[in-house]
Parts: sequence; C-alpha cells; structure tokens
Amino acid sequence: MTKKKKRNPDHVRRRQMPGPSNEEIEAHLKELVSPAVSSQLGYYRQLGLRSRILSLPLMVAAVLSMVWRQVPSVHELTRLLAREDLLWCQAVKVTQQALSQRFLSFPAVLFERVLKELLPTLQARWQQRQARPLPASLSYARQHFERIWAADGSTLEALFRKLKVLEEVPVGQLGGKIGVVVDLLTRLPVEVWFREAPRASDMTFVPDLLALVKAKTLLVLDRGFYDFTFFAALIDQHVAFITRLKDNAFFIASQTLSSTQTVKDRIIFLGTAQNGSPVLKLRLIEVRFGKVWYRYLTSVLDPTVLPPFVVADIYRRRWRIEEAFNTVKRLLNLSYLWTGSINGIQLQIWATWLFYAILVDLADAVADRMGLPFDRISLEMLYRAFYHFSVAHRKGLADDPVAYFADPANRDLAIVKSLRKPIPRLDLSPFPT
Repeated sequence: MTKKKKRNPDHVRRRQMPGPSNEEIEAHLKELVSPAVSSQLGYYRQLGLRSRILSLPLMVAAVLSMVWRQVPSVHELTRLLAREDLLWCQAVKVTQQALSQRFLSFPAVLFERVLKELLPTLQARWQQRQARPLPASLSYARQHFERIWAADGSTLEALFRKLKVLEEVPVGQLGGKIGVVVDLLTRLPVEVWFREAPRASDMTFVPDLLALVKAKTLLVLDRGFYDFTFFAALIDQHVAFITRLKDNAFFIASQTLSSTQTVKDRIIFLGTAQNGSPVLKLRLIEVRFGKVWYRYLTSVLDPTVLPPFVVADIYRRRWRIEEAFNTVKRLLNLSYLWTGSINGIQLQIWATWLFYAILVDLADAVADRMGLPFDRISLEMLYRAFYHFSVAHRKGLADDPVAYFADPANRDLAIVKSLRKPIPRLDLSPFPT
C-alpha cells in the first residue's frame, strides 16, 4: 500500500475570490497610509524611477489591497485593477505580464520606507489612548525603561508558487528568513529585517539589534540569541535583557535575594571564560508554576527595578511576538508567497507587516473604547469581522468600525476573548515571602 504524501495546509492552492471592499475600511487605510506614500515620492524620483502607470501610489494601493482583501493571485489582481478603484487609485487596465514584471523590479525598499514612515504615527495614536489598562508587569517596568521590546526570527515557507518567468526556481526552496522586533507595550513592529538565507541562525540579526537598541531599553530574547558576547555588548550599551537559562549552563551563585517554595532569586556568575568568552554577573530567577520550575536570566541585578514575578510575567509575554508571526503568516497569508523572486517576496513582507500594524492599531482602538486590556482582543476575529461590518454598512446600520466592533450587541463576533479562569493578581514585591 502506497504511503499517502503528507501535505502542508499552508501550501494548498487558494481558490477563493477576493474579499469584498468597504468604503469605511478603505477610508481608514487611506487616511493612515496615503501620507506615508506621498512622503516617499521624492525618494522614488531619487532612484531614477520615471512616472508610469504602475507608480509608487498604485503599487502600494494594489499590494496592500492584495493583503487585506486576500486576493489569491497576481492574475486576479490584474482583473481587480481593471474593474475597481483600489484605495486612493482609480481603476486602470494593465497586462498581467506588466504587473508580474513590476513585482520583479519595483524597489522593495520603498515599501519598507512607507512602513517605517507610518509606525511613529501609530505609536502616537497608542499614546493618546488611556482607557484600556496595561498589564501590571509592563506598567511596573515602564517606571524604569523607556522601551520594552521582544526580538525573534522566523523562516518563511517554501516557494511553491511562482511567476511564469521564474518557473526554473527549484521546487521546495525556502523563501528566506525574517527577524522582527515587536514593542510589547504597543504590540506594533519596531523593525523587520530580511535574509535570503532561510536556514541562517537568529544570531545573524545580532549586529542589527545592537545598532537598533538604545539605553533604557528592556529586550526580551528567546534562547536563539543565547550568546555571552552578545549579552556583554548589550550590558555595555546599558540595555537590559531577559532570557531563559540553558539546562546545561555553568554558573556560580554569589548572593541569595529571595528563597521561598515558589521563587528563588539569586545573583550569579555565568560562564567558564573558555575561548575568551566573558563571565557575566547576572540575576537568576527561578519561579515555580504548578510542578514545573522555570529559570530566567536578566541583567537587571536590582529586584526593586524588576521583581522576580515581574521578570517571569514579562518573559511570558515574549509569546506575543510568536502570535505576531502566526498572524502575518497564517491569517494574512505571508506563508503563501505570491512570487518566487526575492524582490517580490520582500514586497509581500513589507505590505503584510504594514497591514498588520494597521490591524493592531484598530484592535487597540477597540480595546480602548471597551476599556479592556489589548490581550482580550482577538486579531483574527477582528479581521474576520470586517465582513459583518461591510454588510451592516451596506444596510446603513454602521459607519464607524471601532464603534461597531465595540458594540455589546456584536459580542457574538468573538472579538473579545472569553476568560477561562480569573487572572491572579501579580506579586510586585521585590522580595517575595
């Protein structure tokens, strides 16, 4: 009996048609993104790109529409362009060949610059909202740190779908690797990097991280960034970090700060100084959840700055960057690459993270309107609720997306996550007893 070939559900060919448009959603996208696009027109001309039909405004409008309306192919996008106005651009007829060639040659750096131009605006909008409460651990840490960021890397899926001019690209070739820094307070992306080498270690992003971080930053890292030289460089730059201790790590305990049945807090010297590796003075916090002990490392030696349970809770929130990867890859289809060209992949990466940032901003506005923590809002269900808002808008029953999503009458849309059990109060004591 022949063994059935295992299939990756992310690689199933999309058959659906584009999602419906909505003038209120498009007006929101236009209000946020159009100024950022206009600000890049000067740079567009500096690159020597002449005015043409598939210009910067049209390309951004087309690719962003491709993401938010889940247009299944470049071929379908060509049909859409011929029949509909997309965001701030009017309908225009172009050939599929011309659009495919544009995906190969249009400078992806322009999309990157649009994203980075928009992020400060979204951060300012976050600052203006005060009704939704922040997690206790992050509120405590904000007293001592100006930024609380998480960093991680993720490999893109295999290139299984290609433009016709790229049919010679080997089947199964991975699409590359992205490194991302996410603000744990705003949940917005801070920086996105791309590497063509899909199997590269997360450590390849270390030079970029060191160039990005500033003093009074708290960086939350997984063990993919576990490197003593990197840790020493962060300390030299007055950047604090939290990570997990490896199981086979060698350390010498220097001082016990707390010791109870649920927490152990000690100052340690970590490392053996072999091969020139530095010996680091760090803080080891061990916290028991249920029957399991978890061990965290931090460069913050003072427990009044970061109490033990605050360290544990902030590290637990590192999972928010994994949720961001899951959202952009599964919900917004970054796992389903439109093209096999490196340039086309980068266009899709920047456009997807651009829409992700706008979706996060909308979710934060809904949380603020409802007075709920951002963690209670489901990005997936909010995105899926766009359809129901579009129907209500066509019937004249809704004209404000935030008001519609926050309306108690629409709780059945499951935008607000249900609580399985009460959230215990976080112990903020520097020396738990």
